[in-house]
Amino acid sequence: MKRRTLGHGFDVSAIGLGCMGMSEFYGPRDDARALRVLHEAVALGIDFFDTADMYGPHHNEELLGRFLAQTESRPKIATKFGIVRRPGEYRRSLDNHPDYARAACEGSLRRLGIERIDLYYVHRVDRGQPIEETMGGLARLVEEGKIDRIGLCEVSPDTLRRAHAVHPVTAVQTEYSLWSRGPEAEVLPTCRELGIGFVPYSPLGRGFLTGRFQSDAEFADGDFRSALPRFQSDAVRTNKRIADLVGQMAGRIGCSPAQLSLAWLLAQGEDLVPIPGTRTLDYLRDNAAAGAITLDPADLAALETGLAALPIMGARYTDEGMKGVDA
Repeated sequence: MKRRTLGHGFDVSAIGLGCMGMSEFYGPRDDARALRVLHEAVALGIDFFDTADMYGPHHNEELLGRFLAQTESRPKIATKFGIVRRPGEYRRSLDNHPDYARAACEGSLRRLGIERIDLYYVHRVDRGQPIEETMGGLARLVEEGKIDRIGLCEVSPDTLRRAHAVHPVTAVQTEYSLWSRGPEAEVLPTCRELGIGFVPYSPLGRGFLTGRFQSDAEFADGDFRSALPRFQSDAVRTNKRIADLVGQMAGRIGCSPAQLSLAWLLAQGEDLVPIPGTRTLDYLRDNAAAGAITLDPADLAALETGLAALPIMGARYTDEGMKGVDA
């Protein structure tokens, strides 16, 4: 596995692992299978695991804590705070107050069974809480050795600048893929101006770019994609042309659609580290192999030309899910 450096010398594997789906949002969980995936990820050279206290809630951090207790390896752990949910509810509120950040951090440390979090994100920015106060509280956690680095998720360029002026931001995490390219306009250029790394989540379009959804999408109970605008029947039929283009080009190159999607992201700059999530060993191995694929300029140009002619139908989230996005 190749390696990359996010902001301010944070060295990680070129492809990370998003762990959210091991706990909820994509149907029933299976801890035994998830633990096998985590162990295999380390064996493949992946050492950047992404979680959050709201995944479960809390179950995902507890799962990673079990894994860390079973292995001598110590992958870098990124977790998040700021979204508050009750078990069994998708509805959420936001809390970025420094006192809440401290309590949330201590809870995460306890569940993970570690002494310091490698990268601690503000999961969603609360527009009613000054980001300077939030960053000041996080800076104190850095001074105390509870966290090593600070990150922000789905943040606006202005808020990012204000936060970075208080304490260096190591990484910004935002949805970014062949069908979610919003960060290219302002956020990604701002990160590069400030020397901040970029971590694309949902780099495979929540599975859509792999070609899994060919007509009306069918989901298991508890799969939140069933409510997302982009996965509704009319949207699936429209957006399928994007997945078809990715699949056709992957066939010509000799890789899987997932590998093509990840290789495209890796080609967007050395400061990007995508974090595809999976609960399946075969998909994990397929994703990890994408790091060895190099797209030539003609491949990249063909993707750009083909995608430019295809509309994308549907928002990324429901209104509830958009809370704190671009804040």
